[in-house]
Amino acid sequence: MADRGRQYLILADEDLISLVEAADADAFATLYDRHSRAAFSLAYRMMGERQASEDLAQDAFLKVWRGASSYRAERGSVRTWILSIVHNRGIDQLRSHASRRRTQDRIEASAPRSQPSEAFAETWRNSQRDQVREALNTLPSEQLKILELAYFSGYTHVEISELLGLPLGTVKGRMRLGLKKIRDYFGSRDATVPR
Repeated sequence: MADRGRQYLILADEDLISLVEAADADAFATLYDRHSRAAFSLAYRMMGERQASEDLAQDAFLKVWRGASSYRAERGSVRTWILSIVHNRGIDQLRSHASRRRTQDRIEASAPRSQPSEAFAETWRNSQRDQVREALNTLPSEQLKILELAYFSGYTHVEISELLGLPLGTVKGRMRLGLKKIRDYFGSRDATVPR
């Protein structure tokens, strides 16, 4: 059995994922050993909390086990594929949490406030959040996607380039254009909105 374990260590990720597709638990364990630390690290950057990050990484590897047949080598490395699963599952969880938070915010907003200054502060924050959301909605989807990956998910330019299969210069250019459009959006709003 020890010889068999060593045999897996010399296999490339692409070979291991083929074995995982055939329900080979040892191949899966080797893939897990190779990539679980990176998966947890990405999950932690997204979730910011250890238990949620561990759960997200576990959930992603469960999807790897069940969906090994969906891996396509032409789209990137096995590592990139695993990290994209972590990222996509994380985005789903964050959206779900945000939806619950918005519901909670609506409930709290309908409750009477005891301190006017607290109500004013929350209204101000909500107004700013709405303006940022409006500004983001003016962007083309390819620029929005890159800004979301960089600012909300913590990816570097290089990681975004690998994840989306785009040249690094394209990623940087789209980010620069997106940020300029947001800056211009707020510049035009300041000119028309009385202070």
